[in-house]
Amino acid sequence: MTGNPYPHELALGDVYITPVIPALFIAYMASVITVKILNIFKVSRFFIGRAYIFLSIMTLYMLLIDRFFIHF
Repeated sequence: MTGNPYPHELALGDVYITPVIPALFIAYMASVITVKILNIFKVSRFFIGRAYIFLSIMTLYMLLIDRFFIHF
């Protein structure tokens, strides 16, 4: 049996970290950029709960990073 070909931890020197931490950071930065773009084009005025929109965009980025890049 071969198992999962993807690593379960990321090695940063001698420290092993979960892949969720870099994915969370990348998703946060991407959602900040997306929200800034939405504010520039004044699309965010159509949203009622802007904090919820930020969290949902961040969740979508986390799912996309999980699906296509990190493969948890």
